[in-house]
Amino acid sequence: MPDLGLFPLRLVAFPGERLPLHIFEPRYRELMSECLERDQEFGILLADDDGIRDVGTRAAIAEVLEQLPDGRLTILVEGRERFRLSELTTGRSFHTGVVTPFVDDDTPAAPAADADAAAEALRLLQALAVAAGVAVELPQPDSPTLSFEVAARVELALADEQELLELQSENRRLTRVAELLGEALERTRFEREVQERATTNGKLLHPPSHP
Repeated sequence: MPDLGLFPLRLVAFPGERLPLHIFEPRYRELMSECLERDQEFGILLADDDGIRDVGTRAAIAEVLEQLPDGRLTILVEGRERFRLSELTTGRSFHTGVVTPFVDDDTPAAPAADADAAAEALRLLQALAVAAGVAVELPQPDSPTLSFEVAARVELALADEQELLELQSENRRLTRVAELLGEALERTRFEREVQERATTNGKLLHPPSHP
């Protein structure tokens, strides 16, 4: 199997998620040019102060949104299957590596447990959207990648997103997503309460109006 071209970024791409990427470095313009020409995938890996992670997501270019005369481009990519990086390789201007598939390793849980976990994650996603005052399109509850679809709709800490990516059980991911959504909901409600108190001098009740 040929080495996979890699694009280390300060982000986590979930399977099924669509993300816009701005490509400006010459080495990654070269990688994207090859992917477009050969209809190939590339790998997105989280890279930060702790280095490049071992588990990432294959990505395909779904659309070229903008291409400038100097070679820079903005593309829309779609996350595909997860992979584990076995070895970084050399010889190209961009990162490459030997990768192996990274798939769930558990047996399907009881349908009732799956349904309960899915329902809780969706309930919390809807509650968070209401608390934040934004509209959200809920994914289908019977989707086999529901955990990733829910997580992709919320801005989470990179460490939490990478943790979800590396969990090899849809039920465990749904449970963890629900925990993270619950924490986010609590923070959002608290921040809104603080803002509301700030508009009333810290007091919960407005004084009565006088004629």
